[in-house]
Amino acid sequence: MTKARRIALLLNANKAFDRDIIAGIATYFGSTRAVWDLFVEEDFRLRLSGIEQWQGDGIIADFDDPAVAAAVSRCDVPVVAVGGSYADKSQYPRGVPYVATDNIKLVKLARDHLIDAGLQRFAMFSLPRSSENRWALERENAFRSLMQNEQMEANIFQGCDTSAPAWDAAVRGQIDWLRRLPKPIGIIAVTDARARQLLQACYMAGIAVPEQVALIGIDNDPLARALARIPLSSVIHGAQKMGCTAAHMLNRMLLGGNLADTRILVPPAGINALASSRHQALYRPHVMRARHFMRQYACRGIKAGQIAEYVGISRSSLESSFRQEMGCSVHEVLLRFKLEAAKAGLENGGRSIAAVAQASGFSSNQYMVQVFKRELGCTPAVYRDSALSIGEPSVPAHPARSHA
Repeated sequence: MTKARRIALLLNANKAFDRDIIAGIATYFGSTRAVWDLFVEEDFRLRLSGIEQWQGDGIIADFDDPAVAAAVSRCDVPVVAVGGSYADKSQYPRGVPYVATDNIKLVKLARDHLIDAGLQRFAMFSLPRSSENRWALERENAFRSLMQNEQMEANIFQGCDTSAPAWDAAVRGQIDWLRRLPKPIGIIAVTDARARQLLQACYMAGIAVPEQVALIGIDNDPLARALARIPLSSVIHGAQKMGCTAAHMLNRMLLGGNLADTRILVPPAGINALASSRHQALYRPHVMRARHFMRQYACRGIKAGQIAEYVGISRSSLESSFRQEMGCSVHEVLLRFKLEAAKAGLENGGRSIAAVAQASGFSSNQYMVQVFKRELGCTPAVYRDSALSIGEPSVPAHPARSHA
């Protein structure tokens, strides 16, 4: 029987990036005969104390943290590093194989998505400079390079670190920056957590998302999405592929391979395009404000009269504006927001159809069934079963009658 190798994973599962790296390592196990016993802290935190005494066979470590890189340098076992990529090749650790995100492709994919949404101005929300945030600086540099190549201004705001005592000051700084930006504009945040903060600042400042600010993050972090007030678009980095690649490289080293200074850049896996970046060229401010209100409260059972009251015009004037601007009624747009919320609830699979109907603002389960049949050509139950069976909903082609 093959002897099990003892491997330490120096990764912090509090971060979406590291969690996906770990998932990629697990995927590697499912496709190989390698037998590893993995050391991971019980609470999935990253602790380095005493790691130089590790009596195992190998390590996979997140080198975005300089403390990790320094601690691992004292270990006498094969190491594979994962982390962000560097435009300056001298920044990579010497003698260590390195699997990296491709920052240029990450940022370019985000910006191209915003361009496809019809936007012509762009900015980036980053993080304060520190040794732990070198990867964020590399994403800034990638954004700056892309903008300079097209002779456009690279507007980058780093803001400040957030903590409970500094939270109000941090939000005020974000709002001040947002108000100075020309509109409409597309903003790339270096992480989903940063994008979620900016989304909150937009709501506090009364800035409509995505009509005035279209927002996209990086990480595709489900927790950040769950905490956002509207669905958050994000670039899906290739971290799971990185984890699988790193595990494969370490296994080769354990079998005698020499991979020192090997560097592999992994491109992003795609974009999860949701409401925060679905910009539409709306010219009537009443329509823009109405959609901003509907996006937040459609699932709470608001009516067209309440929307008109929020906007400050009569219901008939609001209906006329929607007909001229969007070619549909206020009710149809409101229904589309409810339908999108119901689809998301069904795709999660954790609630009954009746509970999803109530949470999505439908007056009854039967009415939601009726809307699904009319708009998607299937029942909610069929939609849910399809989504859960293959990961992506597959419903009969059926033209939707309303517009979002």
